[in-house]
Amino acid sequence: MRDFPLRYIEPVYRPPSEAGSLILPVTNGCSWNRCIFCEMYTAPQKKFRARDEAEVLESLRWLGKHPHGRAVRRVFLADGDAMVLPTRRLLSTLAAIREHLPAVQRVSSYCLPRNLRKKSVPELKELADAGLKLAYVGAESGDDTVLARIDKGETFAGTVEALDKLRDAGIARSVMILNGLGGVHHSAAHACRSADLANATQPEFLATLVVSFPNGERRFRTAFPEWSPLDVPGLLREMAQFIGRLALERTIFRSDHSSNWLSLRGNLPQDKEKLLAQLSAAIEAPASAPLRPAWARGL
Repeated sequence: MRDFPLRYIEPVYRPPSEAGSLILPVTNGCSWNRCIFCEMYTAPQKKFRARDEAEVLESLRWLGKHPHGRAVRRVFLADGDAMVLPTRRLLSTLAAIREHLPAVQRVSSYCLPRNLRKKSVPELKELADAGLKLAYVGAESGDDTVLARIDKGETFAGTVEALDKLRDAGIARSVMILNGLGGVHHSAAHACRSADLANATQPEFLATLVVSFPNGERRFRTAFPEWSPLDVPGLLREMAQFIGRLALERTIFRSDHSSNWLSLRGNLPQDKEKLLAQLSAAIEAPASAPLRPAWARGL
């Protein structure tokens, strides 16, 4: 019998809020994997493929026989976009989670908007009823020019359509925007259109990260030649423009990922002025602001 039932292919990524979840690999890598800012799945061993269904189901059976498995409350379907799998495959996995891990209260997954074009709202409703409760959608930007420059393969309209499908199916949405992604030249359009995207879809969760390049900027700059990075005040001003334009009715906002210089948390709309005040104070007096030191930032 194996010492551990899950076979991971490193590196493995998951959202910060899934730190206590069981990470269940159902795919390897990302089916798109062309975004020029993303280095998560560029290693040769992360070439995209679906995991063998029998392996996934056997892992769940194994976990269900052991105390640690039976104590699992949350499951995250890895890697980059489990929603690319056929609905039948996903339903099979969700049924096995219910059978073998009956204490699980929430199943979640990353989700590329493009994959939802192949799934109807009734199909997504089936997945929601089977236990899929949360989808993490890396929108990155609401500006079509920026999306084209980074080869995201998405548009403002397509992302809105995908997020609306999830909403209509009863699946909560956690949307991520990348602060600084448009650089100096596209900063204003990136901030405004990203806020417009959030306003149009009213996600349950909204988060921002700062665009980062652990392996260097060469690949990004080659594909996006007019891009130049925002300095820290510029990043903060872009955030203030983004938050200032938001008109959300009931959204949990987080900008506390380690890539961010200034940690921000709040519920919108009620905490909007507080967040803007924090940003204003940091812009006006950065020396006294609670900025994260450079050495502590990262992915």
